[in-house]
Amino acid sequence: MRVIDADGKQIGVLIKSRALELAAERNLDLVEIVPNASPPVCRIMDFGKYKYQLSKKEKLSKKKQHVIHVKEIRFRPTIDDHDIETKLKQARKFLDMGDHVRVRIMFRGRQIVHPELGRAVLDRVQKELSDIAKMEKDAITEDRSIVVTFIKK
Repeated sequence: MRVIDADGKQIGVLIKSRALELAAERNLDLVEIVPNASPPVCRIMDFGKYKYQLSKKEKLSKKKQHVIHVKEIRFRPTIDDHDIETKLKQARKFLDMGDHVRVRIMFRGRQIVHPELGRAVLDRVQKELSDIAKMEKDAITEDRSIVVTFIKK
């Protein structure tokens, strides 16, 4: 097996027992890096320290990561004006926090035969949110509802 020192210098091709002796002399571990190579590549290192550094890097990357949440606001086609304003205020708050907002117009019973009422509510929502948000893509019909997602400009 090809052995690499803790400093990154190649020691050479050694038998397994000799490589283990070298690692034991330095109070380090012999870690197989590339098992499929011919000959396999091993490195003499402090494996505990290596795992600790990997976990630190992982925590740091998670800390810098920003997760985008999708908040859903539901409307009915017969919703009143004041109720729309209240829900739009909530949608603005979500958008300001950096979340995406999914608006769902839900139809009950025979309301589904009048999708123009739902489209009217959706047009009003889009007009009211147009200053801070844009539609991610066109509205789609899912089951008994119309769905559209808004993202911050």
